[in-house]
Amino acid sequence: MPGRGMDTLSSVMTHTRPNGSRSIRSYIRRQGRITRAQARARTELWAQYGVEIGSESLDVECIFGRDAPLVVEVGFGMGHALTAMAARHADWNFIGIEVYRAGVGALLAGLHEKKLTNVRVCEADAVEVFERALAPQSISTLMIYFPDPWPKKRHHKRRLVRQSFLDLAASRLIPGARLLIATDWTEYATEMLESLEGHPQFVNAAETEGFALRPVERPTTRFEARGLGLGHPIYDLTFERV
Repeated sequence: MPGRGMDTLSSVMTHTRPNGSRSIRSYIRRQGRITRAQARARTELWAQYGVEIGSESLDVECIFGRDAPLVVEVGFGMGHALTAMAARHADWNFIGIEVYRAGVGALLAGLHEKKLTNVRVCEADAVEVFERALAPQSISTLMIYFPDPWPKKRHHKRRLVRQSFLDLAASRLIPGARLLIATDWTEYATEMLESLEGHPQFVNAAETEGFALRPVERPTTRFEARGLGLGHPIYDLTFERV
């Protein structure tokens, strides 16, 4: 999962698909601190906002009680961007995917505080959610902000945004849907741009050639602020499903 910093150490780096094949996970759960407030929110508010992944695709219209554009954020971290977007677009449905327990707790607390009802949360691997829970051609916008860059070359295979995930994402996006990505890792940004521009089901929707201008609507995330503090350039990618 793209959130940088996970919580429970695990040596299991693959998951088994329903067809029996195995794929490499894009995250490791590491030891991390979760505050009492985050843990309490995760326990007490899960029934209101949480979504369990089963063997069948989610009935999104039933979950939200309405038919509305579906926005999915993969790796929402502490949930700041997702909360801001959901508050700004009350007429959209949002699903956030994250494995970082402190982040899940923080998001749930934020949603409760702001009385937002248009967000649901999946605490699971993004690939599993896309494979098992999200129906084909159901997503209007997919956001992946500051995914784990896995900087060591031997770990590049664990990067989320690569051919196999782009194929899967394309199958879940409706025609004309937007794929929004941001990163402060130059080499990863270039790799993602090349992969997307070479993918037959995506077209670059940037105002300029190559990387996009920073979308006005994209809230500043904690990882973006950290990257800027380190002097890293920020790269935005905006693509459309053809």
